[in-house]
Amino acid sequence: MKVFVDVHDKRWNKFNIDFEKIASAVVGKKYKDAEVSIILTDDAEIRDINSRYRNIDKPTNVLSFELGDDLLLGDIYISFDTVERQAHDAKISLHDHAAHMVVHGMFHLLGYDHITDDEASVMELKEINALKKIGIGNPYASENEFECSDGSCCPGAKTIAWFKKFKIRENGFWQYALYALFGGVAAFGFAPFYQWWWTLVGVMGAYWLTVRNKNIGGFWRTFVRVMPFGAMYAVANFWWVLHSIYVVPEVTQQFAIWTIPGMLGLAVAGALIFVWPFVAVGCVKTSAASRVFLFSGVWAIVLWAREWMFTGFPWNPIANITMPMPVLANSMSLWGALGLSAIIAGLVAAVVEVMRQKKSVACWSVLGIFVLLLMTGCWYGARNMRAADVGADVQSQIIRIVQPGMAQAQKATHNRDQALKNAEENVSKLVDLARGPGMVDFVVFPETAYPFVVIDGDDISMARAINAPIVFGANTFGHGGLRNSMVVVNESGVIQQVYSKSHLVPFGEYRPLGILPAPVNLTPGDGPELVEVNGFMFAPAICYEVIFSDSLLPGDVTDVTAIINVTNDNWFGRTPGTYQHLDMVRRYAIESGMPIVRANYSGISAFVASDGVIISSLPVGASGALDGYVWGAHNTPYRMLGLNGWFIIVLTFCVIGALMYRPRRAPTR
Repeated sequence: MKVFVDVHDKRWNKFNIDFEKIASAVVGKKYKDAEVSIILTDDAEIRDINSRYRNIDKPTNVLSFELGDDLLLGDIYISFDTVERQAHDAKISLHDHAAHMVVHGMFHLLGYDHITDDEASVMELKEINALKKIGIGNPYASENEFECSDGSCCPGAKTIAWFKKFKIRENGFWQYALYALFGGVAAFGFAPFYQWWWTLVGVMGAYWLTVRNKNIGGFWRTFVRVMPFGAMYAVANFWWVLHSIYVVPEVTQQFAIWTIPGMLGLAVAGALIFVWPFVAVGCVKTSAASRVFLFSGVWAIVLWAREWMFTGFPWNPIANITMPMPVLANSMSLWGALGLSAIIAGLVAAVVEVMRQKKSVACWSVLGIFVLLLMTGCWYGARNMRAADVGADVQSQIIRIVQPGMAQAQKATHNRDQALKNAEENVSKLVDLARGPGMVDFVVFPETAYPFVVIDGDDISMARAINAPIVFGANTFGHGGLRNSMVVVNESGVIQQVYSKSHLVPFGEYRPLGILPAPVNLTPGDGPELVEVNGFMFAPAICYEVIFSDSLLPGDVTDVTAIINVTNDNWFGRTPGTYQHLDMVRRYAIESGMPIVRANYSGISAFVASDGVIISSLPVGASGALDGYVWGAHNTPYRMLGLNGWFIIVLTFCVIGALMYRPRRAPTR
């Protein structure tokens, strides 16, 4: 490599030091065409530089200014006065100590550091090996080793970090195993487990593994390192979707072969989606404090992108682990799951950085910022809970939710005669359940509860038998295809309005790319609209449409009483997916300030208040009816600004924070 030496203090000329040989021992053949400048100076000049660029008004032995370029590595300043004094104190030659300073400075230019014990142990080992190549012994072996007074030069002998003892080496087996373990345990913060601390431990562990060594080898190397976390996180969170294959025998016979490819697909998708916050902090060279904002911002980007990629699947935002903590969960009424997820991610990263650098004022101040944001969210969350209570003592229209609680096989069969018989029996059971005691204003049945395909003009005799308006889920045919719809019928059996689902489930309701497997290929609806039944104005949502932020209320609406969500979680039984789906409903209620009436085919049906509290519910698998009413609809800051508005705010905040705390560098020469 090329080494340009600039002598500012003539005392250096007395010593015959081969700087090019020393620098080449560090970089090897990888940087054979690289260039570095070495400025040989004195205490006066290096003190001025140290004061100007690092706010430390004292001399030091070596300062390195990296340029972040693989060809022009940067500048190394070495002070004759400090090197001579330290060499005398350590009883070593000035030549050897100067060589050590060159090696130390070179590793700084390559991205290494010694701020924490973790980083110092790695950097020391590399320095020892480089000096050994040119015949210089271990500078850290002597008990009389010099100590740097300001922490800008070589640290003293460091205790090998805990993970080194267990040989958790970069790109070693245990590193990948730990990433996978952290990804798996991170899933236990969500329903039905609610072990929220495990999610924090999982994310913290993966973050620590990623930043423990700053020089981890570039984008692709970092990406591959973190992939086990993303893969296991996705599998542990979403394995239950494959349970649907084994609910109906006919479906099992046709699609069981896709179980293993499906599990592998989940792992690959997770490895491609959930790794980006870690890849960002692993690849971007910046300060620890700035890195926290980077991690938080990229986490928000990933969650926002999940709303749209492949028709979207923003299931289980990390904000959902706060559901057992109502005041904190209600902060989503202020900035949504997007904002709360970014705050949690930032808080986790800040805690790790403070643990790694306990004396860093910048890291402590960043931790304080995210704690303050969390407290602000709690304050507004309490306010939102009070708004949700308004009108609780004023009874409005009584709604009856019917939960059939029948097995999916009772609905689905490929035998035509048996299918017709089952359909007639199912209608009879629905009518019996809806005719329970007490007067109601209307009845809500779940998704696909009505077992016949509905066509415009059909007479729905079920409503006349119940003698009340009904809202039910059914497949409808018209406008060019088969749709998954919510149908509103008056007590005379006349269809009043039909809403069709626009967010279809990939692999379940349509064939992705037109070729991948799915039981049916439905036609999507036209998007959000308002529906009225017996004077009750509501926004309809079918199945997992309710998981998409601010997607159900068209425009600026003020006269909507609630959201009615009809769904069928029969496909997922008692797996975590059933409970997590309910939490997604609760999250939407908080974000929008709207109570939600939820009718599920086999659990969990519920009345959910606008602060996410479950007013009443029917358990998984139960068959019955649930009467209730809703109140407390109100607007929220999140609904007013919407997902995209808050995404811009969160991203701007993270960019400003990252720039404010970025490391200051010397000007290039």
